[in-house]
Amino acid sequence: MAVIVTWDAPASLAAKAATKTTPIVFLTGTDPVEIGLVESFSRPSGNLTGIYNLVAGLGPKHLELLHELLPTASMIVSLLNPDNPNARAYALGTQAAADVLGLRLHVLTAHTEADLEAAFGIMVQQRADALLVIADPFFIARRERFVGLAADHAIPAIYPLRWYPECGGLMSYGAEIESLYR
Repeated sequence: MAVIVTWDAPASLAAKAATKTTPIVFLTGTDPVEIGLVESFSRPSGNLTGIYNLVAGLGPKHLELLHELLPTASMIVSLLNPDNPNARAYALGTQAAADVLGLRLHVLTAHTEADLEAAFGIMVQQRADALLVIADPFFIARRERFVGLAADHAIPAIYPLRWYPECGGLMSYGAEIESLYR
């Protein structure tokens, strides 16, 4: 094997544990220093190098864009995967932005198919005006399901990647993953 390329923090950590000699190139939305993937940004050391896609910092921007699109919306739901290491930072940043904008932010979590169904049921019950979805491998793999549920329940949503609007989602804001890999 010439090189290992990984897509997220769990895969990167697993690759690091598996080999100390094969080069590993990672793309992660989780701070690689914080999770112990590399020693520092400037000198990662060992056999790892990669790109840190600052996912957690996008919550306020997602909320700002939704607020511009839907200025009368007051109840916004942020859907997070509790297993995602970025979820807490995303929620805190988004809550701070909601406070500044005078919006109510309700955080829901999902990490199974059943959780997704339940979360959308709660959104309808609470009359959510809009939805923010964090970048998460579980969510990305189910992007068509997300877009379908949002459309079925008439909940405008902003997504972290353009892959969601490509399958019918309203809008996205985030890095172009293909460009990051290039």
